[in-house]
Amino acid sequence: MPLPAVPARPALPDTCCPTRRVALRPLGVLALATAVALTGCAATPPATTAGPPSARKPPGAEAQVAALPAGSAPASRPAAPAKTPAAAATAADTGAQQAAEEADFSRWIADFQRRAAAQGVRSATLHNAFDRVRFQPRVIELDRSQPEFTRQVWDYLDGAVSAQRVAQGKAKLQQYRAETAQAQARYGVPAAVLVAIWGMESNYGGNFGNFSTIDALATLGFEGRRREWASNELLAALKIIDSGDIDRARMTGSWAGAMGHTQFLPSSYLGYAVDADGDGRRDIWGSIADVMASTANYLARSGWQPGQPWGAEVRLPPGFDYERADTALRQSTSQWAAAGVAPLDGQALPDFADGSVIAPAGARGPAFLVGPNFRAVLRYNNSNSYALGVSLLAQRIDGGPGVVGSWPRDLKSLSRTQVRALQTALGERGFDTGTPDGVMGPATRDGVRRYQRGAGLPVDGFPTVELLQQLQGP
Repeated sequence: MPLPAVPARPALPDTCCPTRRVALRPLGVLALATAVALTGCAATPPATTAGPPSARKPPGAEAQVAALPAGSAPASRPAAPAKTPAAAATAADTGAQQAAEEADFSRWIADFQRRAAAQGVRSATLHNAFDRVRFQPRVIELDRSQPEFTRQVWDYLDGAVSAQRVAQGKAKLQQYRAETAQAQARYGVPAAVLVAIWGMESNYGGNFGNFSTIDALATLGFEGRRREWASNELLAALKIIDSGDIDRARMTGSWAGAMGHTQFLPSSYLGYAVDADGDGRRDIWGSIADVMASTANYLARSGWQPGQPWGAEVRLPPGFDYERADTALRQSTSQWAAAGVAPLDGQALPDFADGSVIAPAGARGPAFLVGPNFRAVLRYNNSNSYALGVSLLAQRIDGGPGVVGSWPRDLKSLSRTQVRALQTALGERGFDTGTPDGVMGPATRDGVRRYQRGAGLPVDGFPTVELLQQLQGP
């Protein structure tokens, strides 16, 4: 998804409060006010008129009973076992907790409405957005999910640049040639790059999420782990509705609030969305012209340089210092060439004033010389794997080659448990990486590099099972 207008994606904390799993009913304006007013006396949840599905009579049940012969009685059913005192107490506690959760969410929504009104959001928009707002436990579960294993870059690229996705991208490029050509002419971003981002973000519109953006962001804002960020995005979403670009019902997207075909966050939408088809609305959900122009506008304003390639796969010289393979280190192509960096295909290297070498799989994998347009894609999603996926997919859609070098597919991904053990072992040897959290972030990669340098290993910062075993050894 495109990132907000900030230098980089903010780091998220790895610790979190317990997941909320209570499903809340829709909260209307009257319900909000009532819940807030009764917070102090809601000892038990109000009784509901409709019982659980299993307790409701099926259609025609009354007629079936009436049709029994006179003097007959319906077949008796076994009596439900009485609840034990412990079970009854648990049920009461659960009900009280749910009532408290509902009251807390109601109070947060009511307070947020006041803040939004102070920011100029119209009362009608606030009613429309929040009269039926729902807390979404699934959003919290997804926000908290931390897979035990992270895919290696080659596994990621196998899916991102699959033969099927390439073929579909070529078909979409032909189908929407006019829309992509118009965006390219206006912003200088190649049509194949726009289609590649579309493919990466939503599989060409096949899956851009069905979460209500208002519900998802209200849930994240209330829950609190990313309260300030989610609250700002929620306010931006309200301003979009207020402007008339989209209504609440059609404003859908991912659980994290990213919207439409190319997954704009609401703040990015306000800053970069474009009405390219001239209908008076910036519609990134239904207008491909608007989608392509908006995406191109984002990249253009993120530093895209027309006429420049994203980069190229290169061959590194023997003895190359892999500590220099980092997007933070930039120098001219002539300087890289003087250091022995060479093209694979015999063609000239891309002419960059400030290019970087990256080696996503360390010393055993392919290497690439990347320039400003690669960094522009990083502004869309701050991940080298993502930017490489977009760049290679666009290259393939445009008829170019894939990766020539071999990936070290024999290397297994470290699990979160193993990364935590790696961080602990590095710390014990004096290479502090912070509190072990199982996440392979910049501090951990720097610790790996420092250890590798001292051990006489290639300083690529790439973690392996063998490296972990060496660290844990005597």
